Amino acid sequence: MTVLSMGWLITTPSAAGATAAQFTVPVGAFNQETQTPPEPWQVVSFDADIPETRYRIIRWDKVMAIEATAEASMALLARPLDMDLVNTPVLCWRWRVDAPLKSADMAHKFGDDYAARVYVAFDLPEREMDWTTRLKLRLARQLFGDHVPDAALNYVWDNRYPIGTERANAYTERTQMLILQSGADKAGQWMVERRNVLADAEQAFGKRDFKAKLLAVASDTDNTGEKAHAGFADLHFVGADAACDFPPVKD
Repeated sequence: MTVLSMGWLITTPSAAGATAAQFTVPVGAFNQETQTPPEPWQVVSFDADIPETRYRIIRWDKVMAIEATAEASMALLARPLDMDLVNTPVLCWRWRVDAPLKSADMAHKFGDDYAARVYVAFDLPEREMDWTTRLKLRLARQLFGDHVPDAALNYVWDNRYPIGTERANAYTERTQMLILQSGADKAGQWMVERRNVLADAEQAFGKRDFKAKLLAVASDTDNTGEKAHAGFADLHFVGADAACDFPPVKD
């Protein structure tokens, strides 16, 4: 997957007299509408036979955002990361969906679709993975390519399971699914999220030397054949004790 080798890096900034907890590290902020999301964001497809979810940057209810439109389609909109998760472990963002999916079911491969999800992938030192895990990853990469991560978190807007549900992905135990929104009660409005990515990764996979290498957003409907319309905005990392730093909504 070429997106992982583009060489675009985001590192924690430094400033005299400032502490790491005060830093805001933007990783998904946009200032103008475009039909093609700007670099380092790229659309990443996994199967040439599956249509790609479409992405563009629009102003949506006064928020400049990534718009995702899925029609029996699947593709990530992804960017590389080189994030200091010790000093800035918290990912903040806004998202919205027009509606949740109807027939998706994350417990099964045939239902592994989501109106909206935010994805963080990690590299792990080989010494921190047992031989069984290394073998499973090697086999998975032979089948699905080098895009298979050592570990990953998916924050999802689900359709049937309650908020707070956590479970392994139907395809791989190396990806943990965490439901932050569910159902239609909050559909049609921007919702604010805040997650300690490092704490979530340690909860899912144990204490490791996690290196965040990829951030992605997606609307995913290739298994169910449904349609989805979602938005993602103002993605940024902050310190564990710092407040999220969302820009004011402008007319």
